[in-house]
Amino acid sequence: MEKIGDTIKKLMDTSNRNEQFKKLMSDALNDPDVRSFLNEHESELSNESIAKSASSIYEFYNQKHNSSELSDQFVPSLIVNNHNVEVAYSPNAKRIAEENSKDYSSSVRLLDMPDDIKDASLDDYTGEGRQDALDKALQFIENYQSGGQYMPGLYLAGDYGVGKTYLLGAIANELYKTGVKSTLVNFLSLQSQAKGAINDNRVSKLVERLKKSQLLMLDDIGAANMSEWFRDEVLGVILQYRMQENLPVFFSSNFSMNELEEHFANSKNGNYDIVKAKRLMERVRYLSREVIVSGNNRRNKTW
Repeated sequence: MEKIGDTIKKLMDTSNRNEQFKKLMSDALNDPDVRSFLNEHESELSNESIAKSASSIYEFYNQKHNSSELSDQFVPSLIVNNHNVEVAYSPNAKRIAEENSKDYSSSVRLLDMPDDIKDASLDDYTGEGRQDALDKALQFIENYQSGGQYMPGLYLAGDYGVGKTYLLGAIANELYKTGVKSTLVNFLSLQSQAKGAINDNRVSKLVERLKKSQLLMLDDIGAANMSEWFRDEVLGVILQYRMQENLPVFFSSNFSMNELEEHFANSKNGNYDIVKAKRLMERVRYLSREVIVSGNNRRNKTW
């Protein structure tokens, strides 16, 4: 695309430049925004400086009225710089939305979580059986400071469809506003990812990413039996590191903590090991505080 300044220069260099230039500048100078700007800054601009700024004035007019890659994402405006008129660009609503989306994606990592988690809000989290969980979530949000005094996360226990996953998302979204980076992981998907990562040696990278996340949320823990390897070498390693470093974890589960301990004792291959289960639950209990969430099943209903 030819630059506006080059276009103006060519027009001024041609034999009929006066007529063409006058027509272009007449359209630009009669633009309501241009006229308003020149009137507002009349004391700062001379006729000579306006003439010197012809290419900038026309650039503004052209970008305002014609579609281009630039105008698709930025809004032009006129400014005075050193007694001359120049064009400044600011992001439009589309560009801002794209940047916000990128910023959200880099701050709130959703690993196989529902898409509607991005819109989860504490303002919508109301109803019978939810108040205690909401109160404790608000307390955490109000008092949590990265690197500050240790605060355990929440262990949200309750039946299907009572809003445990939604509350995790709402907490992450609220903390995002204060610059806290969260990682929300569907626990079944985590097991699947870890198993699939064995063959190409990606398990250590997966574990490293989760154990060092600023705020980790494990959704639906206990949804299926796990292998002894996953329990001890993946989940156990992640929780042990976070306990040592005082990095809180949020959990959601259909099991109470006592029920989850029994679940941990039973591995996929049928072995029963209550000692390892108790050791793992010590980490869970250190990293979070149990809250029972109840109420009606709200799945497939609007929030």
